[in-house]
Amino acid sequence: MTREKPKNLWLSRWGFVLAATGSAVGLGNIWKFPYITGEYGGGAFVLMYLACILAIGIPVMMTEIAIGRRGRGSPIDAISRVVREGGSHPAWKAVGSMAMLAGFMILCFYVVVAGWAFAYTWKMLDSSLAASSVEGLAQVFEAHNANPWALGGWSVLVALLTLWIVGKGVQAGVERAFRWMMPGLAVMLLILVGYAFTSGGFDRGFAFLFSFDTSKLTGEALLAALGHAFFTLSLASGAILTYGSYIPDGQSIVRTSFMVAIIDTCVALLAGLAIFPIIFANGMDPSAGPGLIFMSLPLAFQQMPFGTAFGVLFFAMVSIAALTSAISMIEATVAYLNEKHGVSRTKAAIGSGAVLLTISLLAMLSFNVGADWKLFGTTLFDALDYLTSRWMMPLGGILMSVLAGYCLRAEIMRDELDLPPLGHALWLYMVRYVCPVLILMVFLHALGWLGFDPLQRWYWIAGGIGLLTVLGEALRPRVMPALADR
Repeated sequence: MTREKPKNLWLSRWGFVLAATGSAVGLGNIWKFPYITGEYGGGAFVLMYLACILAIGIPVMMTEIAIGRRGRGSPIDAISRVVREGGSHPAWKAVGSMAMLAGFMILCFYVVVAGWAFAYTWKMLDSSLAASSVEGLAQVFEAHNANPWALGGWSVLVALLTLWIVGKGVQAGVERAFRWMMPGLAVMLLILVGYAFTSGGFDRGFAFLFSFDTSKLTGEALLAALGHAFFTLSLASGAILTYGSYIPDGQSIVRTSFMVAIIDTCVALLAGLAIFPIIFANGMDPSAGPGLIFMSLPLAFQQMPFGTAFGVLFFAMVSIAALTSAISMIEATVAYLNEKHGVSRTKAAIGSGAVLLTISLLAMLSFNVGADWKLFGTTLFDALDYLTSRWMMPLGGILMSVLAGYCLRAEIMRDELDLPPLGHALWLYMVRYVCPVLILMVFLHALGWLGFDPLQRWYWIAGGIGLLTVLGEALRPRVMPALADR
């Protein structure tokens, strides 16, 4: 089969690294990962998390990049071409459809969240955050969400910026934007870490993040590490697969995957070093959720020298992180319209943007005038979050692993990954037997169906992987004889 000629390519290897890292670095890195690290044992949790990245994140990322580059297209087109080349059932293209739809649905509520960061950058400048307590700032946050014009206006701004960048093209829009946004984010983060170092709470913040406490490595900690390792890299949302389709032939997928994972983790840890010293220096308790960023930190900045300037810098950094993630979520849809239906990128961005704005504004109303509008018993904002994070992405990750591990001819992934025999065998074992079991645990935990402590009963994990290994090796030659030599 003649490979699809690439229509768009990154100008350099760093184009993909910056774009994929921008997709991975979002609000979760800035508030969630630092908090769960401190909550679940500091340095001990970091080691567990890195093991989860090696077990789930990197193998699945390598798989998505390889399929994207082999298929050269949007998730739907790339998977369709690869399964056709591999002699697999055409129904597998539904995995691409689900990934692309998941990314778009996430963006529909993510622009509202990103709008908070943009709004707070302005609020730090105009003194709207002048309050004497966390409770007072909580009222400011609630008042902002209760005003549909303010909340909707900032959401629209995020959406229009995202669509403007994506509409300009892969090289002139996406890659050029990431070339200044990601270094800018890194510089701002380092400045904030330096500022935190002088805050008087750096020792406590450092200890919170890196104290090595194995007693906190509970089953809940393992599930938190597994979940964050899967979700942080934007897997099963169409972003990495689409970005992978722009990688030139000959560029190492393995090396770039490791680089993205390492940079993503470093950004999350540096964010913790920027945030928690300031929190501790002002006598506040670290807490998970948006409250840490939108309630506790603004109050801390008010109480510190040059706090307004550094508060503006902080929220500008958060805004950039949110925008880079938003860009990745819409790129798959725009690429599909452009490549499959011949629509120019500008028109594709406008068309998808119209749908995005409609749904995102309806989701925004969940916080105010539409709070009583229910979809399956919940608001549209929560419904979009629930469907994507608890169902579509975990299922997509499992199916992607099964597709690459069982249903594609050996030479397809072997050619793309270009690993030595032992390395390829290790990757194949991970995507066949380890990743499906671990992602299944994330899936069941997210749904509240996992009723045991998997760390204390580690044999559930080992048993699941072992059983899948035995069944897979026993049934594969009979069910899929063409793949019996893999």
